[in-house]
Amino acid sequence: MLKGFFNVPKAVNEPVKGYAPNSPEKAAVLSAYKEMWNTKIDVPLYIGSEEIRTGNTKNMTAPHDHQHIVGTYHLAEKGHIQKAIANALESRTAWANMAWEQRAAIFLKAAELIAGPYRAKINAATMIGQSKNIHQAEIDAACELIDFLRFNVEFMTQIYADQPKSASDMWNRLEYRPLEGFVYAITPFNFTAIAANLPASAAMMGNVVVWKPSDSQVFSAKVIIDVFKEAGVPDGVINVVFGDALMITDTVLASRDFAGIHFTGSTHVFKDIWAKIGTNIHHYKTYPRIVGETGGKDFIIAHPSANPKQVATGIVRGAFEFQGQKCSAASRAYVPQSLWPAIKEQLITDTKSMKMGSPEDFSNFITAVIHEGSFDKLASYIDKAKKDADAEIIVGGNYDKSVGYFIEPTIIVTTDPHYSTMETELFGPVMTIYVYEDAKWSETLKLVDSTSEYALTGAVFSQNRYAIEEATTALQNAAGNFYINDKPTGAIVGMQPFGGARASGTNDKAGSALNLLRWASPRTIKETFVTPTDYRYPFLG
Repeated sequence: MLKGFFNVPKAVNEPVKGYAPNSPEKAAVLSAYKEMWNTKIDVPLYIGSEEIRTGNTKNMTAPHDHQHIVGTYHLAEKGHIQKAIANALESRTAWANMAWEQRAAIFLKAAELIAGPYRAKINAATMIGQSKNIHQAEIDAACELIDFLRFNVEFMTQIYADQPKSASDMWNRLEYRPLEGFVYAITPFNFTAIAANLPASAAMMGNVVVWKPSDSQVFSAKVIIDVFKEAGVPDGVINVVFGDALMITDTVLASRDFAGIHFTGSTHVFKDIWAKIGTNIHHYKTYPRIVGETGGKDFIIAHPSANPKQVATGIVRGAFEFQGQKCSAASRAYVPQSLWPAIKEQLITDTKSMKMGSPEDFSNFITAVIHEGSFDKLASYIDKAKKDADAEIIVGGNYDKSVGYFIEPTIIVTTDPHYSTMETELFGPVMTIYVYEDAKWSETLKLVDSTSEYALTGAVFSQNRYAIEEATTALQNAAGNFYINDKPTGAIVGMQPFGGARASGTNDKAGSALNLLRWASPRTIKETFVTPTDYRYPFLG
């Protein structure tokens, strides 16, 4: 089992391509974009070796042009989910028994395929189906996904190499078995990398998976499926189903062989799933692993010593990149009165300069939010802020869904630190700022910590090391990923393991060995070389 441990390629973070004008990578991704835009695809269910077309389909459209249909996908019925579970379990023995080096090779090949021949395609699919601009698509669908696959192989080898001590008369070893049963992966729309990593990380450790992608991410999920197939993931190891989320989840959780869930999505859904698992606990063969990353109400707090331009840049990037649809996106900020005039001026200037439109135009920083439901929710909160006496919109505030679901990046300033948009997760390009009195720095830290049920990401800006230390201590439970003098987004695999606590999830840190350990069930094996033949110990005389 130990052979080859030190010959695994060392994981290195994938460089981000610039997509400058006239660059070959820009030409390649635009070519892929146009081809995929004009070619309607048909996405079946992938169960075992079968591609199942049920005939019950839904359209896939682009959020920035919601009348344009780019393809259809087929919806499963309960029988299909049961069949997916059966195929996963049938594949389990061979996959679990495969040498770890062979499993590693498959996912290293997948990483190389994305880095090379599939890079433009997976980026273009993410731009079309999720309305990411090219930079956001590149750092997600290409770089982060490549990093997940490569680093997870390295983490896996570190885990397997971690063995207990032995003495001369015995040999102790740990066998890192996959879970007994199958893993259910539920993935979100906002990150193509997360969509691939949740099923892949469990599968890499020898588990079999039933994967349900988000309805709003099927377009790029199809590219992930194609990559996994070309890389050599065996049939039945990762089964892919689409359809009614409640029906699929209830069918999965009713199985005696359900062994774990790898989830990224809403807090409400995750809590409901946890409750159902608890209700069914007497039915399962084993206690299921529950791993989830959910919502956030992520913060930025600036100390009076902070650099105003750095704070303003951290706010606009943290709040408005990918239209604020990152779990880590900043959506509430606390700014001292002394810095507010300079920060406000910079915020208005920067936000007004942001172009909005289709991601096909590389000059657009802002594109569309994911669907009409999201658009309507965001518009309602913007309208409320326009009417409320304790809120003022200083920039943005317009929206239009006639062609695409476009929400202007919007900054609200409130005199109430508990104003609705300071506490409610909106998942869009809406930032709310509370201006505090400089002398109330310590009091404001307590306010930041106590305001939200979430604890995913947060950031402090300061040039005063005592203030940084105070904030780091005061906010230790307020964010699983805490940033000093930087925006609270952009965690990199192998550098900033990602996850939060409180209502933000189980904090199992995707992008580290901690997450992979959740998909292993270790067995301790002790072998004694010379076995005793007399029960008596020396103290008996």
